[in-house]
Amino acid sequence: MTTEEKLEYFEESTLEQARQQAAAMIEEYTANLAKLEAEHRETITRQAELQLKTESDSLKRENNITLSKEQLKIKRKITQKHNELKEKLFVEIKEELEKFMMTPEYEQMLIRQIRGIQKEAASDKVILYIDPADSDKRSSLMAATGAPITVSQYSFMGGTRAVLQDRHILIDNSFATKLAKAHAEFKFDGGAAHA
Repeated sequence: MTTEEKLEYFEESTLEQARQQAAAMIEEYTANLAKLEAEHRETITRQAELQLKTESDSLKRENNITLSKEQLKIKRKITQKHNELKEKLFVEIKEELEKFMMTPEYEQMLIRQIRGIQKEAASDKVILYIDPADSDKRSSLMAATGAPITVSQYSFMGGTRAVLQDRHILIDNSFATKLAKAHAEFKFDGGAAHA
């Protein structure tokens, strides 16, 4: 082999070796870049998911706060409407009681109440009261029950009251007390289940 051939062979083998090293380096560099890209994508994806979760949680909290405020407003409106309806109902009940007090059935109810009080009192001393609005019925009630009846100084919307003096007991069959109790205990339990 001549020198020129040797040089050519040396040059070809050196160039081939350099190409192989360059190809290996490029392959290694490409692999490193791919690995860095994958890590970067994973980091970006994780950050984006975290940010999405944070924003989603924040929106849920804001939504819950807004929903709670609206529910509170609705509950207040419902309570206000219930109170309005309750007051209207009790005004109507009071009007119906006033109409009832003009009927003969009302006087019969007073007689039944007085007789019930007399039975409860037995031999105890009792003071029977009727409402000042019922003063015109005093004579007929005393005649029907045989009991002394006092017209109260204070109005209690009708009905009767009595004091059992020996036992210090007040028997209160007044419309004012019954209406106040009904008003205090009244609840709206309407709806399809109560129809």
